[in-house]
Amino acid sequence: MKFTKMHGCGNDYIYVDGAKEQIPQEQKPEIVKRLSDRHFGIGGDGVIFINPSKEADFEMEMYNMDGSRAEMCGNGIRCVAKFVYDEGLTDKTSISVISCGKIKYLDLFLEDGRVSTVKVNMGTPILKASDIPVISDGDKVIRERIEVEDKIYEMTCVSMGNPHAVIFMDDVSTLFLDKIGPLFENHVRFPKRINTEFVKVLDKEHVEMRVWERGTGETLACGTGACAVTVACILNGLTKEQVTVKLLGGNLQIQWDRKDNVVYMTGPAVTVFKGEISI
Repeated sequence: MKFTKMHGCGNDYIYVDGAKEQIPQEQKPEIVKRLSDRHFGIGGDGVIFINPSKEADFEMEMYNMDGSRAEMCGNGIRCVAKFVYDEGLTDKTSISVISCGKIKYLDLFLEDGRVSTVKVNMGTPILKASDIPVISDGDKVIRERIEVEDKIYEMTCVSMGNPHAVIFMDDVSTLFLDKIGPLFENHVRFPKRINTEFVKVLDKEHVEMRVWERGTGETLACGTGACAVTVACILNGLTKEQVTVKLLGGNLQIQWDRKDNVVYMTGPAVTVFKGEISI
């Protein structure tokens, strides 16, 4: 099977042209786990199959490294855009990509004939608790208390196609994420598990974030997480509507257009290497 290793701000995935590589659906979870293993496989935060689509220009079929299916990945979808343009699957610089039935619209920016940066219309943030989903007595979850291992935190929950809990803290650099991340991910209040962002607000236009992604663990970046963080910051009156989100792997520019109720994400997409592996 031919593949391309790519990353967006260090959030790395293995990309496969689903039109050329015919893999039985029932085999994909196990193959994804093998390929994602950083010691015995290619290594990555998961695998993304780029498939033909009747509803959009392309389909993104995304899997976490544990073989579970994920609805959306902001860093991943930017790399999908780079893949299809750089590989000659399209000559358009504005494309649509569908993932789990939801279509996103992307603008591609070129350097020397190849995609370097992508702006994604990430759609409308979902704030209704039952739609995220998160178990709550209220309709929305903003600065709501949650107990995790005998400690009380305050969370703001947002879905950007997948669920996020945003926790504001005074410091994130010394956080033992390997310990606390799984406790949030598998907490009883999150029926479909949760991605958790731990955030320090630097000023009205800059925040720092670390993320624990369900099914993967700590990653260097999370695009939907950065979008959720920006929405949570604005809901809590902490930042302006356009924010630079500093992640371990780089920066993302996020804007929540309150008038149209749409979140835009702009960031890099990078090809690391190509290869072929026996599956």
